[in-house]
Amino acid sequence: MKNTEKYGKGYFMPPVDCTDWVKKDYIDKPPVWCSVDLRDGNQALVTPMSLDEKLEFFKLLVDVGFKEIEVGFPAASETEFNFLRRIIEDKLIPDDVTVQVLTQSREHIIRRTFEALRGCKRAIVHLYNSTSVAQREQVFNKDKAEIIKIATDGAELIKRLAEEDGGNYRFEYSPESFTGTEPEFALEICNAVIRVLQPTQDRKLIINLPSTVEMSLPHVYACQVEYMHKNLINRDCVEISLHPHNDRGCGVSDAELGVLAGADRVEGTLFGNGERTGNVDIVTLALNMYTHGVDPKLDFSNLPAIKETYERLTNMTVPPRQPYAGQLVFTAFSGSHQDAIAKGLTFRKDKQRVRWDVPYLPIDPADIGRNYDGDVIRINSQSGKGGIGYMLENTFGYHLPKNMRETVGYAVKNASDHAHKELLPDEVMKVFADEFINVESPLTFVKYEITNVRDGVQACVTTRNAGKLVDYIGTGNGALDAISNAFKSNIGVNYGNLQYSEHALEEGSHSRAAAYVGITDAVGHRVWAVGVDNDIMRASVKALVGAINKLLVGGHSFGEN
Repeated sequence: MKNTEKYGKGYFMPPVDCTDWVKKDYIDKPPVWCSVDLRDGNQALVTPMSLDEKLEFFKLLVDVGFKEIEVGFPAASETEFNFLRRIIEDKLIPDDVTVQVLTQSREHIIRRTFEALRGCKRAIVHLYNSTSVAQREQVFNKDKAEIIKIATDGAELIKRLAEEDGGNYRFEYSPESFTGTEPEFALEICNAVIRVLQPTQDRKLIINLPSTVEMSLPHVYACQVEYMHKNLINRDCVEISLHPHNDRGCGVSDAELGVLAGADRVEGTLFGNGERTGNVDIVTLALNMYTHGVDPKLDFSNLPAIKETYERLTNMTVPPRQPYAGQLVFTAFSGSHQDAIAKGLTFRKDKQRVRWDVPYLPIDPADIGRNYDGDVIRINSQSGKGGIGYMLENTFGYHLPKNMRETVGYAVKNASDHAHKELLPDEVMKVFADEFINVESPLTFVKYEITNVRDGVQACVTTRNAGKLVDYIGTGNGALDAISNAFKSNIGVNYGNLQYSEHALEEGSHSRAAAYVGITDAVGHRVWAVGVDNDIMRASVKALVGAINKLLVGGHSFGEN
């Protein structure tokens, strides 16, 4: 691409070595979570949510378990103002939830914000002003001292209004565009605000470090956060918060490395909604921790329902490959993937495995409300025998013999290939039933009789062939062997290497049975069929007749013995 000279490298690195975060392998406890869906997420929508929609979304966030929720920018519009008044006056804020409101460091906006907060039991007033080089030079045309004064004037005003109001308020300050601000200046302005607000350990100040625009590699942001963590005054009275955006697609990495670097808190949204490329996705962050054995203190055990509510209220769509929530993220179409997953799930069940380590599945889909059949194993022309066998077994109860799976797999894949589409479970079952179950042409099984003879048993099996009833008689060591010999002796079909298995399809005295028969013709071609009946022996004969029919229809080496 051309014009690379327009862009710089690295932006602002910390002036000292801040890489202690590199020594940490994982996050061992969740940060304080703050949802900004109702403010940052809402302002990024083509059509912002109505008051009633915001109320429903607020309830969703409470149900998920958020204890801090930024509910809006009350001075921005009547809807924003009225929403805050509604949840205060109707006592819709649970006692263990703190609402947060955003305000620029401008006097009339701050005063309007406190009007909206009147009577609130507990709130965080979030003050911000832009501090980056680009904003100072191009937007405000102010030097550093003037930018600091904007911040400290706003801090003094919110402190005074909070004291006059008598409400239970905490404060938050954001040097907006932190990632485009020299670390030394970001530190200077934050320390100036700390001196004004005088936080205590009982009432900590939140210093929020937003990557308002993501500008660098994630490790650079982590170093910037660590620099602030090490150098802020009154650090024991300060909660460091992160607010990553996703302009470079690294919002999750920024947040995770930022927490390793000393942050205590993360602001973000469900599924990453927000300005431009969005905010950091708290669902991903929380479930990443969950897969490392850390309780995130947020409940995503019914993620499909959360996703449905989010999409309906925002008119946004969660992409099919979105981590954890996307429709296809647990789906394996590849035959080798399906086989590994199917074997892993079977191994886990057989071994009563506690630890989750199934191939290709970093999380148990059931833990977040997903299911194995509809989400994990899906069938198209790229699928394999393992996945198709897994679906038939776990959805419909058919335990295919190992040697039969390849034959069934080819039949299902060919159907998908010819239709040029994915096959849903019922469509897979239809292919299986049409091709293999109770195959009745050209021979239709009618009945059988077994009598004991000196050397074993004798079978008389009746079939309908071209509309005529025909009896075949044969002897053998057992019932199925005698019936098989009856066919071999009378219709001249030449086969051997009979393989057989059976099982109940359902539980209970009236359950159906499934029997599987595989036979091989004189040149080594193998066919399989399935018999299903309430009587296991009748199911077995149906399976044998079906297999013989497949040889007859296919023209495979039959004739006089």
